Amino acid sequence: MRRAYFDAEAFYGALDAQRASRSITWRQVSGESGVSASTLTRMAQGRRPDVDSLAALVTWSGLNADDFMRGGGALRQQPERLAMISSHLKADPNLTTEGATALDEIIKATYARLRKRE
Repeated sequence: MRRAYFDAEAFYGALDAQRASRSITWRQVSGESGVSASTLTRMAQGRRPDVDSLAALVTWSGLNADDFMRGGGALRQQPERLAMISSHLKADPNLTTEGATALDEIIKATYARLRKRE
């Protein structure tokens, strides 16, 4: 089975379309997104962005990174519900790190106690 990968070339093409639709330069994209101009230049040459640059560019552009995932077929699964809950708790700006961790532990313990047994 083929391994999943990120199509950086297609992502760069979509970024370029976003840039052009806003009538701005790549230097302006760099300034607005917080991604260095050298990273954008490397992407234009076919290199993949680092994960932080990818996150910044996805945020800036409104693109969905999942749309650029290729291959993998059956490997691609839905995320585990508890993993999603943990992720949402950790991202909640109304919770401290300790509060999110405490709630996460309570939910996981309760889930383990109440889930259906096969």
